[in-house]
Amino acid sequence: MSINLKNKKEIVKKYGANEKDTGSAAVQIAMMSKKIAELTEHLKNNQKDFATKRGLLMMVGKRKRLLAYVKNQNLDEYRDLIKKLKIRG
Repeated sequence: MSINLKNKKEIVKKYGANEKDTGSAAVQIAMMSKKIAELTEHLKNNQKDFATKRGLLMMVGKRKRLLAYVKNQNLDEYRDLIKKLKIRG
């Protein structure tokens, strides 16, 4: 259910400035998007898993706040990130 090390390295390589850049907002948003997709699939099969649903909602909120931060800092980076991750239409 969680992101394994191989997937994590691929995400960092794709969205980070270098392979050790795990703290940038773009990398965090990409990792959260991956986890959100996995949790959404889990909840399709387990509708009564309320603890997971709460965690998913909290993660979506945190991703939303990070996206707002990126949008305020650099609008072009925000648009590229939205396009790469295929979020918001």
